[in-house]
Amino acid sequence: MCFCVVGLCCMQSYAQVGIGLGVPNSILDVNGKTTLRKELRVGGTSSEVGNAGLNGQVLVSQGEGLPPVWKSLNVSFVEEGQYKLINSYLSSDQSGITNLSNGISGDKVYKNNVGDDISDTSKGKWVKIGGLNNNFTIKNGRNRLSYQFQTGIEMKASTSTASQNVSFTCGIFRNGKLVALRPDNISSTNNSDRAGIQDYIFTLNYTEQDVPAGAHNVEVACRKIDTSNLNNQFVIGRNISDANTVSNSFTLESILKLDVIEYVTYTTN
Repeated sequence: MCFCVVGLCCMQSYAQVGIGLGVPNSILDVNGKTTLRKELRVGGTSSEVGNAGLNGQVLVSQGEGLPPVWKSLNVSFVEEGQYKLINSYLSSDQSGITNLSNGISGDKVYKNNVGDDISDTSKGKWVKIGGLNNNFTIKNGRNRLSYQFQTGIEMKASTSTASQNVSFTCGIFRNGKLVALRPDNISSTNNSDRAGIQDYIFTLNYTEQDVPAGAHNVEVACRKIDTSNLNNQFVIGRNISDANTVSNSFTLESILKLDVIEYVTYTTN
């Protein structure tokens, strides 16, 4: 039915409408960009307007033949200009470093700088913790790399009643270059009740910013700086002996957590 009143026309029709194309495939078929200047409402009837949803909700399809519905999702939306966690890498190692005692003196290197090469023995005799090696890729040059390293340190004095100590350091290397380190020491003072064994938990947390985009490799290495007695025993990331009842490789294992956080940018057409 069609009628006109004072120049205004009203038409009732069941034809399909196509915008930007010749033959539409549905009642309204749009081929091109669409701009909504106000809210999008769904589920309306001839007598009631549809539901515009709530702030933060997303429109979810229910499948063919059913209207879409607004849903609240437990997902944090990241806007442009914020940093977003892209990947997390977690690795552990129970083999540790066992070749820094029994007559082995320290390297006497007390100072390091960012960028030192892991293979340069003039900067220290570094020993890697093999199980903590990680490979990853950065896509955005605006980023943050967050390192969390923890390991157990154990020493055993040559005599259980003696006071002995070992100074050491552990560092994080990216592509073979030092990015973070922390020197420390462990002491055993008259530990006769533990047969001269002393345990200690070492931690190193550090964040790098704006690491170049591309493929990267991260390793953790430690070294012995000095010792008060060459005959004491010293290990990193595991127990000295499985025969004791004081510790084991599980309680002293090494763990590295690496978070890759990148800056969010969007490309508009």
